[in-house]
Amino acid sequence: MRSFQERLPEFEARGIRPVAVSVDPPATTREHLAKTGWTYTVLSDPKAEVVRRYDLLHPDAGQTGDIARPAEFLIDPSGIVRWRNLTEDYWVRARPETVLGVFDELKISPPGTPARSTR
Repeated sequence: MRSFQERLPEFEARGIRPVAVSVDPPATTREHLAKTGWTYTVLSDPKAEVVRRYDLLHPDAGQTGDIARPAEFLIDPSGIVRWRNLTEDYWVRARPETVLGVFDELKISPPGTPARSTR
């Protein structure tokens, strides 16, 4: 997740808004963000409602209970999932350059801009 923070200007230049979802309680999430200095949005989902909607729940897989399995999604401005990367390995995730490359290939228009031609 640190690598996404490091490349945040590239995401923002394309109109991409990175958002992370954690099953940690809000206080834990705030502490973690204060410690790391990350500035992108991290949503706290302690009841795992969003995690369940995206079928990412690993019941009782964490030290203290449920955790979310690693995944990355590109969701267009209309809410359609255009790409996803799912893994069972908590140490292997899509790198920012992979996500940026997929975004460029998909030609997703940022909110408020006309759709780009796919030609």
